[in-house]
Amino acid sequence: MTYSQFDPAIQGRTGWNAGKTVGTKRPLTQKQIWAIRFFLDREERLRDRALFDLAIDSKLRGCDLVNLKIGVLVAGTDIRSRAMVIQQKTGRPVQFELTGDVRGSLAAWLHRRGGTADDFVFPSRINHGQPMSTRQYARLVDEWVTAIGLRREDYGTHSMRRTKAAMIYRATGNLRAVQILLGHTKIENTVRYLGVDVEDALILAERTEI
Repeated sequence: MTYSQFDPAIQGRTGWNAGKTVGTKRPLTQKQIWAIRFFLDREERLRDRALFDLAIDSKLRGCDLVNLKIGVLVAGTDIRSRAMVIQQKTGRPVQFELTGDVRGSLAAWLHRRGGTADDFVFPSRINHGQPMSTRQYARLVDEWVTAIGLRREDYGTHSMRRTKAAMIYRATGNLRAVQILLGHTKIENTVRYLGVDVEDALILAERTEI
């Protein structure tokens, strides 16, 4: 329900974003990634370690991440090194890699979790036949970042999606590669998503000597 600014009912109402940080969420640094991994390992949270690792590596939106099924990630008894999903938002396929450490944490979780190829990798706590909700995933991200002393207002599920993409861009300056990895239809979206600005462009230019 929306109100006009001239309606009496609007007087004294607090805006939905009052006191909140809105806009693009920050990506994690390498140090912060290892701090969260240390925390999850110390607490023996196998599911959360696998979810965190997969979120960073896959660069998927939360809705696509929580809906992953075991068969997408597993071939026979092995975790795939690459996988592909159809994005809910765009209806387009996107591929992602699964590096060694991530395959290890996934293998540990799936060994404990059990299930078949048609089961969700991260089931709901209430109904195991359904996936974890995006809201639950968002709450977990809040837990992870606050556990290592970060402000939850500055980070969110999109921080997980942006982290590796931002690292790849900083290392290579290759926007087209990042666009493909994120599954964006337009490179302009990738530019906005990464927050690329003139300073970034100048730094990349300064690295190139002719």
